[in-house]
Amino acid sequence: MTRKAEAGAAHVVSGAGSVSGACATLGAGGARDVRAAPSARTASGTGVASGARMTPSGKLRVHVANASNVALWLVIGVLAVLTVGTMATMDYGKVAFFDALAEACADFADMMLTPGLSGHFTLVDVVVGLFVSLALALLTTFIGAAIAFVLGLLAASNLSSRAASNVIKAFMSVARAVPTILWVMVFAVAIGLGAEAAVAGLLFHSVAYLVKAYSESFEEVDAGVVEALRATGATWWQVVARGVVPEKVNEMLSWTFIRFEINFVNAVAVGAVAGAGGIGYQLFLAGSFYYDIHEVGLIVYLCLAVAVVLEVVATRLRKRYVVQR
Repeated sequence: MTRKAEAGAAHVVSGAGSVSGACATLGAGGARDVRAAPSARTASGTGVASGARMTPSGKLRVHVANASNVALWLVIGVLAVLTVGTMATMDYGKVAFFDALAEACADFADMMLTPGLSGHFTLVDVVVGLFVSLALALLTTFIGAAIAFVLGLLAASNLSSRAASNVIKAFMSVARAVPTILWVMVFAVAIGLGAEAAVAGLLFHSVAYLVKAYSESFEEVDAGVVEALRATGATWWQVVARGVVPEKVNEMLSWTFIRFEINFVNAVAVGAVAGAGGIGYQLFLAGSFYYDIHEVGLIVYLCLAVAVVLEVVATRLRKRYVVQR
């Protein structure tokens, strides 16, 4: 038993020695591999990036000239040349271009640096006109969003038939192709000047704009969710309420606020054209009738202030909604 134990111990010792020798050999080989790894990685990296452009210092070239970039810069260059050539060859009559440009810049600086009222309007009149334009934008946006929500569901290819989707999308494309100011003028001729024509024109274009935004958002809903709800026997409205609206309400909110800002700008623009009043009509009188750049400057600042407030409110509401969700 003693001899067998001694023989087994000797065998274990020899095995350990062979294992340690192997480990030493592998360690040396591993060290050689580690030392060779950077060059191998460099070579492989060069092989992977063989199609990329490199700088003389060995760095990857970020801006690579390709067909798209060349075409883009070519178009920009042609437009720049045409613009400069047109300005150089345009017949300005007896007006000295650079003198007129200097006077225009001076008037703009005077308008923006010294805004105020000159007696044509009171501050109450301007504020009331501002709220009239806001009310016009608010009314057309909310009514347009309600109509566009239903039409957007019917225009979404995953929620409606292909025929209904194509018809609605085609009709809305035609409606969007016509500018808002033209729709307002059409309704002004049809139903007469006033707030009604402005509301109808803004509403018509708002619905066409939001239908496209809503329908494309609805079409991005996961098809598996819609199919799972249909498989459980859910009705069409249940699929919309449970699978579509909860997933896309953030996008709908964003698109609606964007359209509200656009409608406010359009309400200011059509205030004089449609006879709807508001701050747009006062801007028209100050700029084209009284030629008072100080009053124009005040109205411009008020419109900018409203745009900033709308942006802040929209951002905070969206963040609050996302946090609550």
